Amino acid sequence: MTFWRQHGQPLLGSAPYHEIAPHLVLMAFLHRVVNSGGTLEREYAIGSRRMDLCLRYGDVTLGIELKVWRDGESDPLAEGLAQPDEYLAGLGLETGWLVLFDCRSDQSPISQRTSSTTAVSPAGRAVTVIRA
Repeated sequence: MTFWRQHGQPLLGSAPYHEIAPHLVLMAFLHRVVNSGGTLEREYAIGSRRMDLCLRYGDVTLGIELKVWRDGESDPLAEGLAQPDEYLAGLGLETGWLVLFDCRSDQSPISQRTSSTTAVSPAGRAVTVIRA
């Protein structure tokens, strides 16, 4: 979250293709994490669908779903909590991550709105929810 607070706002404003900008910022941070022997896979095929990111580092596997909240859309939390259940089950995981990038035009600066909570998916999995 510190990385996003420091680098997210300028990167969002400078990216010519704004839809992918939040994904790229998160992947840039995660690549720093896995440089010493982990792997980061984008659009990881699991079952019949694709999980946004799968981070593996030693014995740790993290399933990460990303959602972008745009002007005129509703909060993607409910969809974001339901979608990873299938992926996490396929990986044999009881926990996962959901990162919600709030890119609506009327938002306060990233440094003020970034937060972390824990929620429960429809299948009862613990999901760490990052709002940025």
